[in-house]
Amino acid sequence: MKLSDFDFDLPDDLIATRPASPRSSARLLVAQGDAISDDRVFNLPDWLRPGDRLVLNDTRVIPARLSGRRHRDSAQGPVSAAIEATLLEPRADGTWGALLKPLKKIRLGEEIVFSDDLSAVLEGVADGQAHLRFNLKGDDFDRALEQAGAMPLPPYIAAKRPADERDKTDYQTVWARQAGAVAAPTASLHFDEPLLQALADRGVEFTHVTLHVGAGTFLPVKVEDVTTHKMHAEWGQVSPQAAAEIQATKASGGRVIPVGTTALRLIESAARDGSIQPWEGETDIFIYPGFQFQVTDALMTNFHLPKSTLLMLVSALMGRDRMLRVYDHAIKSGYRFFSYGDASLLIP
Repeated sequence: MKLSDFDFDLPDDLIATRPASPRSSARLLVAQGDAISDDRVFNLPDWLRPGDRLVLNDTRVIPARLSGRRHRDSAQGPVSAAIEATLLEPRADGTWGALLKPLKKIRLGEEIVFSDDLSAVLEGVADGQAHLRFNLKGDDFDRALEQAGAMPLPPYIAAKRPADERDKTDYQTVWARQAGAVAAPTASLHFDEPLLQALADRGVEFTHVTLHVGAGTFLPVKVEDVTTHKMHAEWGQVSPQAAAEIQATKASGGRVIPVGTTALRLIESAARDGSIQPWEGETDIFIYPGFQFQVTDALMTNFHLPKSTLLMLVSALMGRDRMLRVYDHAIKSGYRFFSYGDASLLIP
């Protein structure tokens, strides 16, 4: 399997920079076997059956992008420099891993001031990642970050426009609970309360799991032999209740349908022994063609980057040739791509 096997040409004007409004008015491509149908997300209940179970990632995106300044006394007097920080993940020692731009402008032990309330000291650097210790913890930190931070939009959106106040709502799912992600589980952004009610009325059931999506989700694959690619690790949890609900659906003949590749990667991580079990920890599972799915029966997901691990994942579920036909149809039909784009329902 070569990286070039997962390439396709995408017109730049199909990259969405804002979501559909209302959320469930986004387009929905349904690929069931060899058939392709065009619909809308608000009609998702028509494609599901009573007893089907949607698995939802309840991670909450933090406003992880911060603009600050560091101040220093020099021979010419006080000087300052602008510093951009993108938080990646909390570390065991209480610091935060972060990307700083420009990293060379700040020294160990120096303070970066992000707002009147929020500041951090650079305690270390490893593998190009800064280790920041903030002046606040817990709820105080969360409140200050909410005020000072911006949503960490994906690079392909951030290159077109800066994040704004709308993104604090748009780039968050309606069921977000567990703070810790620096990227949204974007297939879930299509759901609103009316759609959730319509699904419940249809007899569709829901299970919540947590996978904190990291910035590594946007890292490109740099090896031509895709089987040698090393995935970034992300923390996740499948609770005993979630595992039991999924087991019960499988036992009763219902379909388990993760909403988004993050939920899929998590439940498959928890089911490597053949059936899903309660699970907690970091997963670096890499799913590409040849992967044996244990619990996933179908998948709702957005349209992914060329040559990305997510395109490899959907190709594992549906077959590479079929997925390239799906993407060809989507491009010719004007579907909107990536995080704020339209959705697909993939049923092998």
